[in-house]
Amino acid sequence: MKTEIAKGLLSIGAVFFRPDEPFTWASGIKSPVYCDNRLILTAPAVRDMVENAIAETVKREFPECQVLMGTSTAGIAHAAIAGHILGLPMGYVRSGNKDHGRRNRIEGKLEAGEKVVIIEDLISTAGSVLDVADALREAGAEVLGIVSIFTYGMKKGLERLAEAGLRNVSLTDFDTIAAAAAETGYIRPEDVRRLIAFRDDPSDESWIGGAR
Repeated sequence: MKTEIAKGLLSIGAVFFRPDEPFTWASGIKSPVYCDNRLILTAPAVRDMVENAIAETVKREFPECQVLMGTSTAGIAHAAIAGHILGLPMGYVRSGNKDHGRRNRIEGKLEAGEKVVIIEDLISTAGSVLDVADALREAGAEVLGIVSIFTYGMKKGLERLAEAGLRNVSLTDFDTIAAAAAETGYIRPEDVRRLIAFRDDPSDESWIGGAR
């Protein structure tokens, strides 16, 4: 499944690599890869594959799940579609409380004690998804874990998830997509080592320019 999802994301440009001309993240870190999983929603064949994989993963890994909660905003549509497939209720968690109306942060009905799975589109350092988990736990939910479409597998993210006692199951990951990109001729085989060097230590820019 990981390889098929990876090839699907590459085919629609949801994940694309530029190791010789890196992108710059908001944090200032230079990255050889850019991920825009919102494009999944505009590609019906890949969308069907991804949403069914999310549903199957929830059913297999978290069979006790009672509610899906999407991260705002990228996880909302995926939680809604997977929830429809599974026949489960869904909601989503805002990045902060609304400044009007009921000032909700969690949208959708959620009862204390309900078992929740968070649906996230991608995980790098895991900061945003941990914030969502904290909000759900404060509301009394039992957070079973996370199902994400793509994860970088960065050390910082893995450590933070472990510290929070959260298990993340991703449909695909950085290493799989890098290998698939090399296999399909998207990038050169020798670039894979550079990409993994970035994944292992994003603050070390020695991979840029082919140093690795």
